[in-house]
Amino acid sequence: MDSAISTAAEDAGDQADPPLDDHDRPRGGSTGRRVAGWAAVLLLIVPTVVVACRAADTDLTTPIPQLLAFLPWLLVPAGAALLLMVLARWVPGMIWAAVVLAVTGWFVRPYDTGLADRPSGKVIAKVEVLTSNVEFGNGTKGLLALIERERPDLVFVTECAEECSRGLAAEVPMADYPYRNVVEGKLAFGSAILSKYPLRKGPGIESTLAMPGSVATIAGREVNVQLAHPLPPVPSGMDDWRRELSRMREYAGEAKGSPGIFAGDFNAGQDHAAFRRILDAGGLRSAAALGGASRTPSWPTMVSRPLGTQIDHVLISKEFSVRKARFVELADTDHRALVTELELHETR
Repeated sequence: MDSAISTAAEDAGDQADPPLDDHDRPRGGSTGRRVAGWAAVLLLIVPTVVVACRAADTDLTTPIPQLLAFLPWLLVPAGAALLLMVLARWVPGMIWAAVVLAVTGWFVRPYDTGLADRPSGKVIAKVEVLTSNVEFGNGTKGLLALIERERPDLVFVTECAEECSRGLAAEVPMADYPYRNVVEGKLAFGSAILSKYPLRKGPGIESTLAMPGSVATIAGREVNVQLAHPLPPVPSGMDDWRRELSRMREYAGEAKGSPGIFAGDFNAGQDHAAFRRILDAGGLRSAAALGGASRTPSWPTMVSRPLGTQIDHVLISKEFSVRKARFVELADTDHRALVTELELHETR
């Protein structure tokens, strides 16, 4: 009987449902991969468009200029997208994400190591330059303390409102900075250049916010010193931003061939095509980049480093080399100040 029962059980087993093939298995894993793939696509859209504009050397229009200012941040969604593409096992998607991540990484690398060519002539002057945006004058107290501590040779101040211009007049001795080019104005409209070197006023740059210019005599050489402060690239003011950066490019082109320092709040950085065109037109270089601080953020200070973007610059002509560059925290302003130690070389 046992043998009969065993035989019957085997016959019943032979009549059971056959094993499930791949099409009949539960589809939970496949659904999860599809979700991961779609999530990766959504994460890649913005980095792809922005890095394509960077590669194409164009700022386009809102929101591209605003996103270009924070290009390093796009490494996060691009990296997350690559991981999701791997989980989704979608090979074309992996290639897409890897390319976006690699190109973004290429553009956000430090764009100068500090090993750029130095002028061949001997050093004829050491020049320390300070530039600071004091946010409607609120950071004046910190600026005055920084000037007292550093005693730079040239000081560029943007958003130098009444409190700022009064503070510079009252607290910074004329004996220390006898040469000044100050444009008074409310809120963000005022600007100032202070100098230990003889200054004569230059034409400056036509703009909404004051951009005064001067010519300094340093070690017997005439050096163009120009303050930068174009309007920011807010969505409603993109035409004004482009127009004023274009005027700055024209100034740089006209001044090319003469020693020059172009400093201030540019409201643009290395990843903006309009800023790179200023560099190209004037044969200018970033002192922060040459001083090893190429990706140090200067704004906004409400986020801690390395977050933020570098829009405060000291740009120099080929007659200058850089010994050191550093960004300094100031209280009551949303910008970090930039202090650079330059050398002016004798050139033929």
